[in-house]
Amino acid sequence: MKASFVEVAAVRLAVQRQLAALALAPNDLVLVACSGGADSLALASGLAYEANRVGRSTRSKGFAIRAGAVIVDHGLQLGSAEVATATATRCRALGLDPVLVRRVSVPQESGGAGPEGSARAARYAALAAVATALEVKAVLLGHTLDDQAEQVLLGLARGSGARALAGIPAARGLYRRPLLGLRRVELRAACAAQGLTWWDDPTNDLPEALAAGVPLRTRVRHELLPALEQVLGPGAAESLARSANQLRDDANALDELAIELLAAATISASSCASVSFPTSSCASVSFPTSSCASVSESQDPDIPPLALHLPTLVAAPRAIRTRALRLAALAVGAPASALNHRHVAALEALASDWAGQGDTFLPSGASAGRECDTLWFRRGPE
Repeated sequence: MKASFVEVAAVRLAVQRQLAALALAPNDLVLVACSGGADSLALASGLAYEANRVGRSTRSKGFAIRAGAVIVDHGLQLGSAEVATATATRCRALGLDPVLVRRVSVPQESGGAGPEGSARAARYAALAAVATALEVKAVLLGHTLDDQAEQVLLGLARGSGARALAGIPAARGLYRRPLLGLRRVELRAACAAQGLTWWDDPTNDLPEALAAGVPLRTRVRHELLPALEQVLGPGAAESLARSANQLRDDANALDELAIELLAAATISASSCASVSFPTSSCASVSFPTSSCASVSESQDPDIPPLALHLPTLVAAPRAIRTRALRLAALAVGAPASALNHRHVAALEALASDWAGQGDTFLPSGASAGRECDTLWFRRGPE
């Protein structure tokens, strides 16, 4: 194999392993979310090549899957529609079908998530809608080892805890990230070797004169990570990614214990069987109805939708208790993007360091308070 195609082979092997792990059936549809950048375009090329080779083993041609692409146009930059159209044309030239372009509206009011968080939420909503409509088996995303390292550094700087330091998961629900073991420079080389022209997002470039609008992630990419590699030597990004993998195992184990604690501590809910958590909280779980009082919030608005037995909570280790309190806040509608360590610390103080303080107010109008041996959570206004 020619040396110039080593990176191409690395991408194809990563996609091949991911598709084989999915145990797909004939004609199952897998999509790639393609922005037109080098990372996602290399992934799209790898998917187009490998789709026809996936069968009963990674080398079998017994049957093929269908491979397509989704391009999400956020409409936040001039010429974004033209970029989306050009990206769709490239994806079709690779042999992907269907290729869909979805224009989304990013709200000006971010609700605490920030513009990047709002754009991400709109993007994933569009991807989920397409996946549901087309009965997609998996959506491949082009995150790289560099993205992983940057995510760990951001989480470390923000003091966000083990879950944030665990970085970007390789799999979550429908979403798969086959390229987390590859560097960004490798994906650019893979595109160049195949003659693929990619689009560079200008928000990823660091201007000579820094302005207030430069995304923090861009500065981490161009200033902090290179400085770490210069001081610590090559391999700093790989070490950060390795640490994320180790911390993810720890965080998953603690989250599972937190889910069990929350279920054990629940003494009433408006409809416990329907109280579930988003997939980012390890698993989508619901409380058994046997642990709930037979009350309905619609019958009595003064009854909180979720009430927890404080002695049960306080008896648990703090690392598990704080996670359970965060899950309880999520269960009553506090958005994960706006729920931060200050909110969790206030909930923890209500549970284990109470000195008569009043209610704690959570994002989106949700609230929590203490009455005797009960910690209650209420939803915000609809």
